[in-house]
Amino acid sequence: MPLFPRAAGAYAEVVAAPALHLVRKPASLSHVEAAALPIVGLTAWQGLVDLAGVSEGDRVLIHGGGGGVGHVAIQIAKARGAHVIATASAGKRAFVEGFGADEVIDYTAVDFTEAVGDVDVVLDTIGGDTAERSLKVLRAGGHLVTAVAEDDPVLVARYETAGMRFSGIAVDPDPVALRGLVALVEQGRLRVHVQETFPFERVADAHRLLDGGHLRGKLVLTV
Repeated sequence: MPLFPRAAGAYAEVVAAPALHLVRKPASLSHVEAAALPIVGLTAWQGLVDLAGVSEGDRVLIHGGGGGVGHVAIQIAKARGAHVIATASAGKRAFVEGFGADEVIDYTAVDFTEAVGDVDVVLDTIGGDTAERSLKVLRAGGHLVTAVAEDDPVLVARYETAGMRFSGIAVDPDPVALRGLVALVEQGRLRVHVQETFPFERVADAHRLLDGGHLRGKLVLTV
């Protein structure tokens, strides 16, 4: 994801990128897996590590645990010693548990605000009213990090009034965090799931599937 959020020409056969936006691919990752990791990995890392400072014993709620950011975020939080709760549909329970979630809440059947509480950090990758409702499950002084509602001043004010922390994340290509992700991969503590790959000729099909949501992990184009 060089130059992000500027357009980087990622569908091109050859792309020029600043050296600081790159790290060496771990030998254990295929090129497809390596391509799938940076944007979701950096989003999760910058949210949980850089902003929230997740540490040993924290209770972390990850909304959308089966998605691209979510399944990587579970592993990062677990690597830092957190107790991880994830929301996911019943069909993704085994998938999410396979990445280390300690608890899984089926959001289609259960209101997460009634199923969990005393949470230190919430990572919101869903949007809608999820961030607002998450206020109910945070402990005093808890921290919401959202990748989808960062520009909502009313919501920010509501969290501040309640004595909670609110952070919006706009991911950037940070080489320090990239090296952190590589270290976890090399330690066998982080992997990325690619649901499907598409040849470039089927790029429209890939976007249709992406727009439909409910993915498991990532989609990758091969050029």
